[in-house]
Parts: sequence; C-alpha cells; structure tokens
Amino acid sequence: MGQKTDSEAMRRGVTTRVSASPESVFAVLADGWNYASWVVGASNIRDADEHWPAKGSRIRHSIGPWPLVIKDSTIVVAADPPHLLVLEARMWPLGKARVRFDIAAEEERTLIRMTELAVKGPIAALPDPVQAKLFAPRNRETLRRLARLAEAKHGSR
Repeated sequence: MGQKTDSEAMRRGVTTRVSASPESVFAVLADGWNYASWVVGASNIRDADEHWPAKGSRIRHSIGPWPLVIKDSTIVVAADPPHLLVLEARMWPLGKARVRFDIAAEEERTLIRMTELAVKGPIAALPDPVQAKLFAPRNRETLRRLARLAEAKHGSR
C-alpha cells in the first residue's frame, strides 16, 4: 500500500475561491503567529519558528477548549510560495494529519484547495473517502476564515 499522502483523497479536499491574489493567501499562511486565527480547533500559539513556513519549521500551538487544552505542534513538510504548503499537524493523542494547501490564480480570483488525511492514530485506519467526509466541515470553515483574512490583506494594498 502506498503512502496516504500520495493518494487520490489528498487531491479531493475542499475548495474555495477568493478575491485575493495567491501572494495574499500565502502571506496569511506564512504568518505563524496568525495560525490560530484561521485553523479551526487551534486555540493558542505558544511559539512560531522565525523561518516559518520554511521546510522543517514548526509552530507550537494548543488545540481544544479550556480545560481540555492539548499542547502540540505543526511542522512544514513542503513549501513552494505562493502555490503550495504541506503541513504535518500533530494532534496527540489522536495522531497526526497531513494537510495540503494548493493555491492557484484563476483570472481575478484565487482557488484554494485544502486536503487533509490522518497519517497516524485511530482515524488513519479509516478509508480515505471516509476521512475526507469527516474532515470536510472543519476544513470548509478553516478555508472560510483563511479566505476572509486573505481578502482583508488584499484589500489593504
């Protein structure tokens, strides 16, 4: 069996189109201290590597509501600004997930595709299409928040 990160499910994901440039979208992704503003479930940023989002850089964050806060981290697996960002989000004790953002210009708008698959932990045992359906509502909201921030950044130029 091949790695799940190379599977067709990583290409499905959820999409949105925004009235902002790919550079504006990537600028939001590239601000590690802003991570909790657009990632559903992230509640606090404890630290962000200065060279975020370079490959191997990390954000240390908390997830979940108080008092059930879990301290964890997200690591950059790959980056090709302003078109691609691949993250490994750790969610101990639930495991970890591979999250991919594909960003493409489309005339006056930008298409953002977010795909997520659990690669470790109990959710990773589920078939990719089931995972895609489980993650879709949260990821749609994440994209909505990301789009709003990118459009605000784009409008401030």
